[in-house]
Amino acid sequence: MSSQTHQPAAWPLCPSCSEPLEEGDRYCGACGHDLSTVPPPPGGDRPTLPIGHPLGPPPGNPLTDRAPEYASGWPGTAPAEPAPVPQAPGAPFPGTVATPHPAPVYARETPPGGYAVHDHPPGPFPPSGPPGDPRGLPYPPPPAADSGTGAYGPGAYGSGDADAPPLPPRTDPRAAEPAYAGYGWKVCVACRTGRVDTDGYCENCGHAQPRERDHMEQELGAVAAVSDRGLRHHRNEDAFAVSNTSLPDGSPAVIAVVSDGVSSATRPDEASQAAVRAANEVLLDALPRGVHPQRAMREAIVAAGTAVNALAGRDPLDDSLDSSPRQLNAPACTIVGAVSAGGLLTVGWVGDSRVYWVPEDRTVGAARLTEDDSWAAQMVAAGLMGEAEAYADERAHAITGWLGADAYELDPHTAVFQPDHPGVVVVCTDGLWNYAEGAEEMARAIPADAADRPLHCAQVLVGHALDGGGHDNVTVAVVPFAVARQGAGSAYDAQHRV
Repeated sequence: MSSQTHQPAAWPLCPSCSEPLEEGDRYCGACGHDLSTVPPPPGGDRPTLPIGHPLGPPPGNPLTDRAPEYASGWPGTAPAEPAPVPQAPGAPFPGTVATPHPAPVYARETPPGGYAVHDHPPGPFPPSGPPGDPRGLPYPPPPAADSGTGAYGPGAYGSGDADAPPLPPRTDPRAAEPAYAGYGWKVCVACRTGRVDTDGYCENCGHAQPRERDHMEQELGAVAAVSDRGLRHHRNEDAFAVSNTSLPDGSPAVIAVVSDGVSSATRPDEASQAAVRAANEVLLDALPRGVHPQRAMREAIVAAGTAVNALAGRDPLDDSLDSSPRQLNAPACTIVGAVSAGGLLTVGWVGDSRVYWVPEDRTVGAARLTEDDSWAAQMVAAGLMGEAEAYADERAHAITGWLGADAYELDPHTAVFQPDHPGVVVVCTDGLWNYAEGAEEMARAIPADAADRPLHCAQVLVGHALDGGGHDNVTVAVVPFAVARQGAGSAYDAQHRV
């Protein structure tokens, strides 16, 4: 019969695959393991234990503290004395032999005290930093359980944990900063790990990133505005501008301009942005020079139309097209503005964006101060349809006036009002008034403290539209209006009283 006596191996064995090694080998001929990292055990013999398996539960393990009879794995038996095991340099904790990681790990040079690994495979990412850099921290093996105890918890490093590397703090992975975030690259808001490419999409999960104009808010003294992309559109084609200035006598003037890009035209987002910028600049220049607000408003809208016209031009993709702007579906938008100055409220518009007046005293009726340039408004004005019937028609929002190179002759609408009681002015696109069309409906949607908190009021109104469905971009500016003190009068004449 064959002998059962253990014979020492003629040659040392590979610590990874247990294949025999020849003297002087630096790499295993079978698996390619780097033998320089793990010296051969003394005496040419090896422990008869599974590689990478701890000899027993570490001191302080709750299981062994409560039921020591199970420590050896057999009920009713005393814990077995662990046999000494050679400690390999760099092993995770005493009692184990270093083994290759079972899954691909893209490791940097191992610093003292633990492992430092990339959290992503090699790719077009920034180089790793030096040890201690936020993108190259030396981490010990992760804890085995959320409790912080067990094989990698307290006591896992043998008697006394003073020499053990500290465990990294537990953080929400969604809030963790990716390795390349410090290089000025945008990080995906969805997966929080991918880099955002120049096309606005995440390289990791493909999620489209929010654009800067998807949601905008601004509060400037006595005026505030909010614009939101809504829930159905892929971009925000609305724009606004709010500002403060002074009249020649030093009294304040507050400006709010809102524009809605025409979605069926090209580059509507550029058209709306160009319109509000141009109009705001003209008003800021004209009012301090003493130009009447109504005249200044008209000049502002004409300047806005000129700015939008300048966006039209030859189609860069087709030289065969006629260069006439009417042949190119030129950029287009609506515009509406309000100026509170000299005790008067001046409004101007082209298209179907609106201005509402809502008094602080809700027992006094609210009012709409503009008339739409739209198919529905024309039907109502001609007496062919009632307002409810006209605005329920699918053609209701077809506009008959707009800014753009393909528009008819521009003739801005302007009006001047003199409120005799305090309130708020709401300047908005149809993305809001679709959900609060009548003046009384709008008044019910406005919070009671709107005059004191204009930004909050604008946020509430945008939320009202989103709660109603958010089918369009939503933009609203809120201008509190304070009545001039008794006997002060106004430097300008009013056309209407509200």
